[in-house]
Amino acid sequence: MRRLRTHYGIGPLTGLCLVHTLEPLERFANPRKVTAYAGFDPVEDSSGQRQRIGSISKQGSRLLRFFLVEAGQVAIRKDPDLARVYKRVWLRRGHAKAKVAVGRRLLVRAFIMLRDEIDYAEFQRRGVAARSSRAIA
Repeated sequence: MRRLRTHYGIGPLTGLCLVHTLEPLERFANPRKVTAYAGFDPVEDSSGQRQRIGSISKQGSRLLRFFLVEAGQVAIRKDPDLARVYKRVWLRRGHAKAKVAVGRRLLVRAFIMLRDEIDYAEFQRRGVAARSSRAIA
């Protein structure tokens, strides 16, 4: 839980809820499975040639989703990457959907930090290294 609290926005309650809900982490193959477990995955409504991606499924823990959305609102003030995600979604879809998008992104980040046993500073270093290697290629 201490590692999670190094991320902006994640406090004691959010960290405790994340650890309690996601443990054991080995049951999740990838971050997409985690978002589905928490209820942050989009619902698909397809018929014939038409494919529509709708709202989130809300199948997981309501408390976890609440804490992550609230933590995301704090995190966008300090983290420029999350602020960029919020602004991009807010321009297209509005405030409510932007908050949920940031909460989902925060869940994925928390899962990676727990899985790899790293803190926020190491998470940022790995992200910068990955972005610079993609720019070279």
